[in-house]
Amino acid sequence: MPVWLREYSWRQTGSAVYLSLPLRGVRVTPANIFCADQYLKVSIPPFLFEAILYAPIDDTNSTAKIGNGIIFFTLYKKEVAMWDSLTLATANKEKLQYLRENAVLKAHEKAKEETKAKKVTKQEHKKYALEATMKLEEAERKRIEDLKEKERQKVTKELALWKKQQKDAEKQKRVQKEGELHQEVEQLKEKKKEKMNKTRIPNEETSKTSLKPTKGCHGSYSMFSENLKEEQLPAPRSAATIKINFTSRVFPTALRESRIAEEEEWLCKQAEARRTVSADLSEVEDLKEEEKNPDWLKDKGNKMFATGNYLAAVNAYNLAVRLNNKLPLLYLNRAACHLKLRNLHKAIEDSSKALELLTPPVPHNEHARVKAYVRRGTAFCQLELYTEGLQDYEAALKIDPKNKTIEKDAEKIRHLIRGTMQDS
Repeated sequence: MPVWLREYSWRQTGSAVYLSLPLRGVRVTPANIFCADQYLKVSIPPFLFEAILYAPIDDTNSTAKIGNGIIFFTLYKKEVAMWDSLTLATANKEKLQYLRENAVLKAHEKAKEETKAKKVTKQEHKKYALEATMKLEEAERKRIEDLKEKERQKVTKELALWKKQQKDAEKQKRVQKEGELHQEVEQLKEKKKEKMNKTRIPNEETSKTSLKPTKGCHGSYSMFSENLKEEQLPAPRSAATIKINFTSRVFPTALRESRIAEEEEWLCKQAEARRTVSADLSEVEDLKEEEKNPDWLKDKGNKMFATGNYLAAVNAYNLAVRLNNKLPLLYLNRAACHLKLRNLHKAIEDSSKALELLTPPVPHNEHARVKAYVRRGTAFCQLELYTEGLQDYEAALKIDPKNKTIEKDAEKIRHLIRGTMQDS
C-alpha cells in the first residue's frame, strides 16, 4: 500500500500557484514527477502524492525545483483567477478517474508529438547538414577547378611563349646560316675571280721576248717565252690542342689487369640493389621521404653504433634491409651490432649473407669481404668453434696478407686449437 503525502503548503496569485511539498529522507528525481494540465502526481515508492487541480494550468511553462528535501512547484494558470482551493474537492470518483486517465492519455499524446517533432527536427538538421556539406564540396570542387584552369592557362601561355622563342631562335639561326652561306659564296666568287686573273695571258710587260745572240749565228736571236705565273699555295695549318677525356674507372686496377666481366657484374648488382625498394611495407607509410631511403637508414645506424646504442642501430638496419635486401653493407654492419649484443648466431647469419652478396670477388669489395670473414670468424670463436673461425681468418688473410692484426688473431686461434687438442 502506498503512503499518501498529506502535508503540503501552497499560495497563489492571479496568474500562478506556488506549491511546496516536503520529502525528507527521500531521493527525488525528475522522473518521479508527472504533471498534466489538471493533474499533478509525485510517486516515490512507497510515498505518493496526487492532486486533481482546481483549474487547468500551463504544464509546459510550469516548473518544479528539487532541493533540501523539498519539491517547490510553480504552476502557471491558463486563466487569470483566484482558486477556492488547490484541488477539485467536489468531484466524485468517476470524474477523478476520468481526469486521471485523460491526463495520462494527453501526456502520452504529447510525448508522441514531441518525439515526432524531434524526429522531424533531426531530419531537417540532417538535411541542412547534407546541403551545407554539398555546398562546401561544390565550393571546394569549384576552387580546385579554378586552380586547375589557372594552371592550365599558365602552362598554355608558357608553352606558347616557349614555342615563340624557339621559332624566333630557329628563324635567327636560319637567317644567320643564310648570311654565312652568302658570305661563303661571295668569298668563293672572289677567289675564282683572282684565280682567273692570275691564269690569263701575260700582259705586255711579262710577254716581251728577249733576244739573245746564239753561238755560230751572229746577228740571229732566239726567242724564249717566259711564264711569270706563280703557283698559288694554300695557307699553313693553324696550331691547336686536342683534348682527350679518358673514361673514369671505379676499380683502381689497370684495364689490362682487371677482370672486366666480373667487375661489370658487380657494378650491375650494386646498381640494381640501390634501385630496389619494397613498396608493399605498411611500416613505411608513416615515414618521411628520407626515412624510406636505405642509405639514409644505414648512416643513421652507423651513428647509433658509434654512440653505443646497438639496439637502435639494429632497428635501423632491420628497416633498411626490409626496404632493400640486396645491399651487403647492411648485413655486414648488423653483424657487428649482433657481435656487440652477443647474438652470435645472428652475427654468423648476417656475415654469411653479406659474403653471399659480395660476389663476384673483385678489388672494389675486398675490404668488405675481409670484414665479413673476420666478424664471422669472431662469432665462431666466441661459440668455441675454433676450426671454423680459423678458416674464416685464413680466408681474410688470403685477401689482405699484409694485415698484421688478422695474422695475430689467427695465430691465437691456432694456439687455442693446439691447446684444445692436447687437453683432449
